[in-house]
Amino acid sequence: MLKDDLKRHQIKIGRDKLIDFLRDEYLLVPKVRRYYKTTNSRHWMRKYPNLIKEIKLNEPEQVWVADITYLRSKDKTYYLHLITDAYSKKIVGYCLADNLMASSTLEALRMAVNNRKYSHNLIHHSDRGLQYCSREYTQYLSESNILISMTQNYDPYENAIAERVNGILKEEFGLFEIFENFANLKKQVDESILFYNQIRVHLSINMLTPNQAHLQNLVKLRGWKKINRNKTNFAPI
Repeated sequence: MLKDDLKRHQIKIGRDKLIDFLRDEYLLVPKVRRYYKTTNSRHWMRKYPNLIKEIKLNEPEQVWVADITYLRSKDKTYYLHLITDAYSKKIVGYCLADNLMASSTLEALRMAVNNRKYSHNLIHHSDRGLQYCSREYTQYLSESNILISMTQNYDPYENAIAERVNGILKEEFGLFEIFENFANLKKQVDESILFYNQIRVHLSINMLTPNQAHLQNLVKLRGWKKINRNKTNFAPI
C-alpha cells in the first residue's frame, strides 16, 4: 500500500526494515493479551457437526464464521457479536450489546442475511456456545436455508478466521482500549468495521480489501500451515 508513496519520495525500504523503523519510532500497535470467556458450551441444547473441516473455499458466501468478543468502557463490559465471510474476510453482520443473549447474536445474523449478495448454498460455522445452539438462532438459520456447522473441540484453529478478525479489530483498530462510554465505543466499532471492510488489505486474499474480494470468486486464497498433535494441514486465514 505504501509502495507508490515511497517511490515518489525516492525511498527504498523492504518490509522487515520498515517494521524495524516503525518499532524504533514507537509506531507499532502494541499487542495486549487479555482473556474473557464468552463461550458456554456446557448446555443441553443440540450441538452440530463440523461441516467445514475439509472444505475448500472458492467463493464468497460459501461459509460464514461467527464469534463474540468482549470490549470495555469505564463502567461496563460489552460484547461484539460478529459474522464474517470466510472467503472474502468481510464482516457481513455485527451487533454491539451489553449481553451475551441469543437475541443480540441473532441481530448480527439478521444483518448478514439482509445484506446477502448471492443465492448459492451457505454454511454458518461457529463454536458450540449456547447462543448459536439456541432454538431461535438455529430456527432462523434453517428458515434462511443456511446449513449449521460447529466446532467439535476447544481448538481455536477450528474457528481460526473468526479469531483472527477479532484480533485485527482489537490490535490494529484499538478496540482493546477502555472507552469513556457506550456511545464512544459504538462510534469506534462502526468506524473500525467500515475501514476494515473498505481499506484494510489482507495477504491471504492477494492484498485486496474484504469488500473487493467479496465481489469476485477468482481470488486464490493463501494457505497457512497449521500444526497440531496429530497431523499437519493448511487453513486459510
